[in-house]
Amino acid sequence: MNLKNKTMIKKMFLGVLALGLMLTSCSDDDDNASNLETLTLNLNGLEALGSNFVYEGWIIVDGQPVTTGRFTSVNFPQNFPVDATQLSNATAFVLSIEPLVDPDPAPAPTKVLRGEFTGNSASVNTDLIGDLTNVSGTFFLRTPTDEMMPGAGNNGNDEYGVWFGTPGMPPTANLTLPDVSQNAGWTYEGWVIGDSGPISTGTFDNFGGRDNFTGFSGTEFNQGPPVPGEDFFLNAPTGEVFPLDVRNRMVVISLEPVPDDSPAPFAIKPLVGVAGTETAPSTHDFSANVASLPTGTVTR
Repeated sequence: MNLKNKTMIKKMFLGVLALGLMLTSCSDDDDNASNLETLTLNLNGLEALGSNFVYEGWIIVDGQPVTTGRFTSVNFPQNFPVDATQLSNATAFVLSIEPLVDPDPAPAPTKVLRGEFTGNSASVNTDLIGDLTNVSGTFFLRTPTDEMMPGAGNNGNDEYGVWFGTPGMPPTANLTLPDVSQNAGWTYEGWVIGDSGPISTGTFDNFGGRDNFTGFSGTEFNQGPPVPGEDFFLNAPTGEVFPLDVRNRMVVISLEPVPDDSPAPFAIKPLVGVAGTETAPSTHDFSANVASLPTGTVTR
């Protein structure tokens, strides 16, 4: 066999080998593609997170969470490719809030939505946090941190403070909300809507205890009573003028993720009320804000 024929045979062999590798690769790609099915999220009521956090979906397969993908956009519907066998065997869907840089492969405690699959769809809601539909409470206007000492009397400026509960000596708790004190993923936060936006009164998970913030309160006795709330005398945020008259303003209690890198209230705001003109001992009612609760449908 001359050199020319040997060269031709070698080229033919290499061509056949390359074709075989290409067909095998295409076959593998087709197999991988055929093992994926689409999971569609159609959710309502979510709001964008801070820049250091993302939403992540999970399906529950044999009692274990399997990620379906992360997202930041709150425009829906959104589609995610998921292993077909796992998706077929999934019994439920869960949505959590996760750190953008997350070394933990498991879901965070901050779980927002859950629903069980019935056939090829699951209706998801916030029930895994607690019953946020049967909620209530009252608040009152008073400025205890502007008094010289506990029980010293009132300075006639009670319109500059808001406290959650029933007024008395001392005030007592009366918020009816799910107990999140044992839930590492959530806490409550109070707000008054100021001239430039929401002003935080602090976070809390104990309705009969003080919240974590006294930054706006008076200087003489700024610890405050044993219920969440705040007086508005010092350190006014940009765009606000203190003392802040709370009368006729909206007062809100939100449910906040922990940790929380957004200064704004989270989407879930279970209690909303408007302060009237009367100060303590009068109270003002919160109303259940069911419209703020995220819901949706997940289909496979």
